[in-house]
This record gives sequence, C-alpha cells and structure tokens, in this order.
Amino acid sequence: MARAIAIGGVALGTRPRIVAAGGEGEIEALAAATDADVVELRADLFASPVPETIVAALKRLRGAGRPVILTVRLAAEGGRALLDEQRLAIYRAGLPHADAIDVEIASGALVADLVPRARAAGVTVILSAHDTAATPPAEALLALVERGVALGADVVKLAAYANTLDDVRTMLRVTLAARERGVVTMAMGPAGSLSRLFYPAAGSLLTYASVGEPTAPGQIPLRELAALLTRFYP
Repeated sequence: MARAIAIGGVALGTRPRIVAAGGEGEIEALAAATDADVVELRADLFASPVPETIVAALKRLRGAGRPVILTVRLAAEGGRALLDEQRLAIYRAGLPHADAIDVEIASGALVADLVPRARAAGVTVILSAHDTAATPPAEALLALVERGVALGADVVKLAAYANTLDDVRTMLRVTLAARERGVVTMAMGPAGSLSRLFYPAAGSLLTYASVGEPTAPGQIPLRELAALLTRFYP
C-alpha cells in the first residue's frame, strides 16, 4: 500500500477517492457534489482568473464541507494561457483557503516558490505532468515520478492521452511500479475512460470526475463514476 497521505480530512489509500473537477461554470455543482470526496477548482478555467475571484470561489467550496484542490493549469499541459506571474499570484492568494495545490513538475519556478509555502501552511502538494497528445514510455513516466518526489511532492500525478489500449496498459504498469511512492494516474481520451475505474485498484490514490464540462478528455460524470466505484469497490 502507498504511504499515508491525506487531503484535508480525507485519507488517501484506504479506498478509491473521487475528485470532482470544474471551473467557473461549475462552482455550484462542485459545492453540491456530495458523491465526491474532494473537489478541484481549476482557476485557469475562469474568464477572469484574478486572486480575489479565486479566493471567493475557494471559500464557497470549502464552506460546502469537502477538501479543495487548487489548480492553475499550465497552457502547455491542457490549461489556459496565463503568465507564470499570474499563476503564482493566484496560488499564493489561494493557499490559505485550499487543502492541496496541483502544480506541474515542468513549472519549476512555481514549484520552488510554492512547495515551501505549502509545507508551512500544512497544504498537500500534488506535482503533476500531463501529455495531452500521447503516452510516453514507461521509463519516462517513472522518471517523472522520481523527479516529482525529489521536488517535494506528497503525491505525483501523471496523466497521458491514450491513443490505444496499449497506452492504457503502459500507464497501468507505471501505476503498479510506483504505487509505493504515492501516485495518481489516469489515461485520457476515449480509450482511457476505463482507467478512471480500475487504476485505483492498481494503486492510484485519486480518480477524477466531471460535474459539467469535462476538464480533461475521457472524464466520467461524477454520479456515474460514483455508482461504478460503489459497485466494484464495496
């Protein structure tokens, strides 16, 4: 089993945990997402992602009773184009109102600034990597896990686009090999949708669902995914 990790009061590794993900248009749906264990606020999906607006949204979601992950996704990894200075300002302002932050391993300057701040605030650190076009070789993905751990991640999250079922199998091998490190894995795209259900059995600590517009290709709607997890993980 992976080492003990938590996001807020939600322990990871004991059973599959669902993250409901959304942006500005899904705030109320996220607040009402009782089937989710954790919610993710995608600040980069706001029309005007300024610190004041994001902090207000974080307060709304936290007030609904579930831990919150704050993410300001890098454009190159599936987010909206924002300057690093804008992203950093949002993260800094949001830290006191979040239970975890998700920052890309590739965003080196942000990682160096935010990991110590998160540690001091008791905020869980998810360091992530996303390939929106293909699935890299297993060796490259495992190297990213080691890189994320070395940078101070509590959890390393890997997401890659699966063009074939062989890609889904590649990420499965990575999950099994890295499960002791504390990982979240997913295969994006239509071929990867089933990964949202069975990668938790291989050691992925979280699985992500949509509550409106999907934040990544292949996401399963929250209610549907929750029903499947209840059925297959009694």
